[in-house]
Amino acid sequence: MSGLVRSVWHEPRPPDPPRRVWRDWALVVVLVPLAVLEGVLRPDLPWRVFSVVVTAGLTPALLWRRTRPLEALAACFVVTTLVPVALDGATLDMYSLAYLLILPYALLRWGSGREIVIGLAVMLAGAGLSVLVEHAALADAIGPFAVVLSTTTLGWAFRYRARARARELDQVKLLEREQLARELHDTVAHHVSAMAIRAQAGLATAASRPDAATDALRVIEAEAARALDEMRAMVRVLRRDEPADLTPGRQIADLEGLAAPGGPDHPSVGIEISGDLGGISPSVEAAVYRIAQEAVTNALRHARHATRVAVHVTGDGPSVCLRVSDDGDGGSARPPGPAGYGIVGMAERADLLGGTCVAGPDPGRGWTVTAVLPRNGVAT
Repeated sequence: MSGLVRSVWHEPRPPDPPRRVWRDWALVVVLVPLAVLEGVLRPDLPWRVFSVVVTAGLTPALLWRRTRPLEALAACFVVTTLVPVALDGATLDMYSLAYLLILPYALLRWGSGREIVIGLAVMLAGAGLSVLVEHAALADAIGPFAVVLSTTTLGWAFRYRARARARELDQVKLLEREQLARELHDTVAHHVSAMAIRAQAGLATAASRPDAATDALRVIEAEAARALDEMRAMVRVLRRDEPADLTPGRQIADLEGLAAPGGPDHPSVGIEISGDLGGISPSVEAAVYRIAQEAVTNALRHARHATRVAVHVTGDGPSVCLRVSDDGDGGSARPPGPAGYGIVGMAERADLLGGTCVAGPDPGRGWTVTAVLPRNGVAT
């Protein structure tokens, strides 16, 4: 029990309470004449003028119910509790005072845990003092207690709902950031890696083979242009008002663009597509392309002494299979340490579509990335 009280006590306020708007002022403006009208139409009220003044005078407290919920509630409940004491047990029997039920709701909805505990204590103390002063039976207090309990429960329910909604939005933002990180990595890494490899080759051959260095510069220029085009396409998608689909419209047929002839300083890239590839979800096609692109990039960067990189895509029943392999020096040729984000991103991309992606060294030679994705892109 003490742990529960301690956790409630340290509960922070909900972030960013709504600002005061015209409806708040309109509520106060309407309640004041209602209190006056009730005083005019009810001659049976004891201390009628005083009751109307107190009822109308407390309405401005509603303006601070979100930003100062404890102060607003304490002021109103202390006044309505002490007035009967000052009037020798006379009650503020004003129907207009029903607006005070907004304050317990606001306390549970917008107050901190400390304010909630103190506010509930103030209400309980005020209720107990009212029963003693008015010499009321405990049974008569059950009805008002049930009403106040209902309003506080409603405030806590809305508070919990808002917190759950905030957690849901945070989760959506996290997933979007992860997806954007994968897309940026896949878009930039392939082209930048190709530029780095060509730049190294150009530096190595600049003195002995100027023509080869010039060719390397042309390749670097082309890769940079393609990278800029893909980045601009992604920026255009992100600037749209509607929810953005961060996955560019890549298809399996676009894999042919990854093919490249070999040379003395880099391996060739071969593409082989077979099987039934009709009726595949666009998200699956984009994932196949991105996984293959990342696997080829890793092979070009890390496969020592490789002469070829082979990309095989096969449509097999309900699944699409992708296999990217090289004939480099194997796992020992890969850089030591934990897997980079590219490998993690490939696995995450496949997992989101209900598939699998495994990367590792071949028993004999080279490195292989194997991905199996369902055609419809739905996890089963």
